[in-house]
Amino acid sequence: MVSARGWVLFAAMSVIWGVPYLMIKVAVGEVSVPVLVFVRSAVGAALLAPLALAPASRALLRRHWKAVAAFAFFEMIAAWLMLSDAERHLTSSLTGLLIAAAPIVAAVLDRLTGGERLGPVRVIGLGVGLAGVAVLAGPSLTGGGARPVIEVLLTATCYAIAPLIAARHLADVPGPALTSACLGLAALVYLVPAILTWPTHALRAQTYWAIAGLAGICTALAFVVFFALIREVGAARSLIVTYVNPAVALLAGVLVLREPLTWWNVAGLALILTGSVLATRAARVAVSERAVDQ
Repeated sequence: MVSARGWVLFAAMSVIWGVPYLMIKVAVGEVSVPVLVFVRSAVGAALLAPLALAPASRALLRRHWKAVAAFAFFEMIAAWLMLSDAERHLTSSLTGLLIAAAPIVAAVLDRLTGGERLGPVRVIGLGVGLAGVAVLAGPSLTGGGARPVIEVLLTATCYAIAPLIAARHLADVPGPALTSACLGLAALVYLVPAILTWPTHALRAQTYWAIAGLAGICTALAFVVFFALIREVGAARSLIVTYVNPAVALLAGVLVLREPLTWWNVAGLALILTGSVLATRAARVAVSERAVDQ
């Protein structure tokens, strides 16, 4: 039985991880991708550092520095670069829907790297999910917009690889410490590119708000709330958020930015979510239970 606090945390995470695509879309209209990734990483790292970097945590981070660097590369450094660049050309709603393919990619990668065998139901789920990706990506690919779609799908792949690294090599590192360290590393990587492309003009108020919300709410606060959700309802149940975020991204883009809502969007969302549930239903408990100690 989920408590009232659990439902509040679940609702908060559904929104917090459903609206970053909207904020990115607003921000990349006025700032460069390196500037956006740098500010998001630096502010997130600064806000989380007081909660995370205890001496014991620092020792664990040093011990696992290779895995920490790999996690940071896939979860933030590469993923946020491609995601932000793609949204210069794609709607925020389509981006959020395509990212929903991450659990499907994770199921495949888990099997290819020695994870659980894919039974008939999970194979069907993979097929259904991939059909959803094709429904969403097809019009953009045929219309000459292949690069941003590929960038988003590569971002989904990065989001699938990072949890596997965390579950298999960083299980003893506390989540807030891992997140803060990786954000700090991402900020260092993008420091010089951000300086070289720093905006020389005043930004619109909505752009400042978008960047602040992305860094403070969708990055720093998001991880704090997510770890609280895991403690409240358990790791397995907390993953249900993954299936709600794309719908929130779709609604946010349509209602706030007046992006078009098409039957292709709805059909693709339904297929991807159905496929994700089927493809990950046997593995999500095992993976999340390994991740709960992070």
